[in-house]
Amino acid sequence: MTNDDMELIHGSGNVFRDFGHPNAGLEQARALVAAKIIGVLDDRQLSTREAEKLTGVPHSEFSRIRNTQLRRFTLDRMITILGKLDEEIEVSVTFRPRGESVDRPQLGL
Repeated sequence: MTNDDMELIHGSGNVFRDFGHPNAGLEQARALVAAKIIGVLDDRQLSTREAEKLTGVPHSEFSRIRNTQLRRFTLDRMITILGKLDEEIEVSVTFRPRGESVDRPQLGL
């Protein structure tokens, strides 16, 4: 395959939206918060058991987050877990009509 055979398509910034998921915004937000939780665990070199001792959150929940099994988690539960890891959290949400062009989705964590 040569470069001439490929077409470059720019995504919306939300892979869930690009693949037609019905709750794309929520799924994207959960994925971003999960990535931050995983990043904190990695930066602090915490195992799921150590994170449980530190936060009181069952280690199985940290394992699910690490394995990106996020469907059972509400967004507020994940933000609470992040807060229990002593992270300062600021969330910014932008609303716009459906179908309006989006340059980049914003969810500051």
